[in-house]
Amino acid sequence: MLKAVLFDFTQTLVDSSSGFLLAEKRVKRNLFSFLGLTDWDEFLQKYRQIRSESMHRSIFSRKTIWQEVCWFFCQSGDVIQFENWESDYWVTVDHNTRLFPETLAVIEELAKTYKLGIISNTQGRPGELQNHCIDSFNIIEPYFQSVIIAGENSIPAKPKRESFVFCIDQLGVEAHESIYVGDDWRNDILGSMEAGLQPVWIKHNSVKRNWPEMEFSVPTITSLDQLLNLALFK
Repeated sequence: MLKAVLFDFTQTLVDSSSGFLLAEKRVKRNLFSFLGLTDWDEFLQKYRQIRSESMHRSIFSRKTIWQEVCWFFCQSGDVIQFENWESDYWVTVDHNTRLFPETLAVIEELAKTYKLGIISNTQGRPGELQNHCIDSFNIIEPYFQSVIIAGENSIPAKPKRESFVFCIDQLGVEAHESIYVGDDWRNDILGSMEAGLQPVWIKHNSVKRNWPEMEFSVPTITSLDQLLNLALFK
């Protein structure tokens, strides 16, 4: 029997795609200029590689990623400059983050029957627990009984199973009584599956993204309101 519905946050309950796109565009141009490089394609290829590898290793701090890019090009970074860029980066993301249009109605409906939780990976931003933009939407206290920022307070980041286990323990439910909705195949789908939850993959129709092709399937939705029609809730 289903008792709990857990969610990722970014690109699941909220759309931050334009914010990240704008923030990344600005910082890549700033870093390219800072390094005094002339080959944009080489820089971009290496930047993307280092960022991807860092995220895979659960290194989320933007200034740490930028420092690694500097080291690759045999240059030292500027900590103060990177801190200023990082501050601007998150201001840009937060100012361009919005609830998906259907989010609130879906949460309100689910909260009538199920316990709700959020498990969101840290973004490596300063003062994460205080500054995570989850708080700015005023949806936590009315609807969610557990909010986990994985990667903070000794809780390993997703896809490690500990964050999922910690959340369902707070909710007082078992893994097999819970589903987890998220957009990232590795962190959300494989992570929740490993922890024994039923994953639901959201590939939101308003997010422009190259979704990976996978060899096995899980329940998939393209907007949150489709969640309510899944057989899992029958």
